[in-house]
Amino acid sequence: MFASFLRELKPSCLMFLWLSLITGVGYPLAVTALGATVFPHQAAGSLVSRDGVVAGSALIGQPFAPGRYFAGRPSATSPFPCDAAASGGSNLAPTNPALAEAVKARAAGLDALASGRPVPMDLATASASGLDPHISAEAARWQAPAVAKARGLAEKDVAELIASQTEGRLLGVWGEERVNVARLNLALDALAGAK
Repeated sequence: MFASFLRELKPSCLMFLWLSLITGVGYPLAVTALGATVFPHQAAGSLVSRDGVVAGSALIGQPFAPGRYFAGRPSATSPFPCDAAASGGSNLAPTNPALAEAVKARAAGLDALASGRPVPMDLATASASGLDPHISAEAARWQAPAVAKARGLAEKDVAELIASQTEGRLLGVWGEERVNVARLNLALDALAGAK
């Protein structure tokens, strides 16, 4: 009986070790090599840089002061906004009064930029991750007059900058036009520096 048990145990242990090597070592190495070869920029974190210095990632939202820069989506991460180590939303239900108050407070904070125009939804509501790097093209255009004024730029130049940074719908069908806030603000700095 014990010999029969050992006979069954040996192939099971060998299979366990073999599958562990394949799924725990071989597969991750193959996927990492494929990613680094086919998508090197994305595999390295989609880093964006200014004057050769890394300024962030195009995949993770960053806080920018509204007015002088284009603001991204609000972040519900804590202990500080856009904390990549604490990704997550507020988990407040749509019927929770605290959510309505938070949205009202965010919209009121942007009233100085509004000039009587309604605040776009994505500037008043946090994303589920709290790290959304994009805003809608509408939200970027909404901020353009205040950014142009704060930077001493022509609104036309800022509008052209937004258009040049706007990403279309995925495969021309899904989603909406969006703008990566970090890339837009880096391009804004370059535009302001060139003037």
